[in-house]
Amino acid sequence: MSFVQHLFEYQFLSRAMLTAILVGIVCGVVGCIIILRGLSLMGDAMSHAVLPGVALSFLFNIPMFFGALITGMLSSVLIGYISDRSKTKKDAAIGITFTAFLASGIILISVIHSATDLYHILFGNILAITQSAFYTTLFVSIIVVSLIVILYRPLKVSTLDPVFSRMSGLNTTMLHYFVMLLLALVIVASVQTVGVILVVALLVTPASTAYLITNKLSTMMMTSCLFSVISATVGIYLSFIFNLPSGAVIVLIATLLYVATFIIAKFIQSNHKGAYQTT
Repeated sequence: MSFVQHLFEYQFLSRAMLTAILVGIVCGVVGCIIILRGLSLMGDAMSHAVLPGVALSFLFNIPMFFGALITGMLSSVLIGYISDRSKTKKDAAIGITFTAFLASGIILISVIHSATDLYHILFGNILAITQSAFYTTLFVSIIVVSLIVILYRPLKVSTLDPVFSRMSGLNTTMLHYFVMLLLALVIVASVQTVGVILVVALLVTPASTAYLITNKLSTMMMTSCLFSVISATVGIYLSFIFNLPSGAVIVLIATLLYVATFIIAKFIQSNHKGAYQTT
């Protein structure tokens, strides 16, 4: 009960909780598209690639959102160019690009800011999120979810059956970069929540958990949102009570939910097999 009272008493805590819920919803939706398209590694690369943009935003005193978005999209284009125009495999191109961007970002931040700032950017500090950052997250979340709702059908077709989507005349290349744009927006919105290092876990883990127990994209998205919101709210609660890093706790809760769902799904599956063999 004391935590609920603190939510009403302390504005920073209620703002952190609302931000965590927003990020959980948008990561849950976009994460489903990412894992079904096999872009989990791309999410990892882009989450690291936003770091130089964050540093340059501080350096030139511009909104972090724009700097991070530019370098995130730039990394996506660069990965595609390297893998398409050379013998370098796509996973190698991802590894080369994201490590180069990450190293550049760390150097820039170490030069212009203190180690504390670097720590918060890498691992998040949702309890210290500002009012403007909250509104940015709200705006980005509304935009991303709205775009997915509007373009749900072509996204679904191109994700589940890319061959049919090309045969039916859909511009799959344009849809791919549209998904990359959504991914970049979500990562930028999530950086202050769980940080650059852990944001990919919030994208991939709840969606993977939902994938274990669903067989329809819309159901998977709603289930993923539920797991994301549970992870975020429980993570905020535990981090506040025990004075732990909020981003790391949120990710661990998401991982525990995945493990529990995996065990339950395997148990139900084995029981169904046993019942089928008996009959």
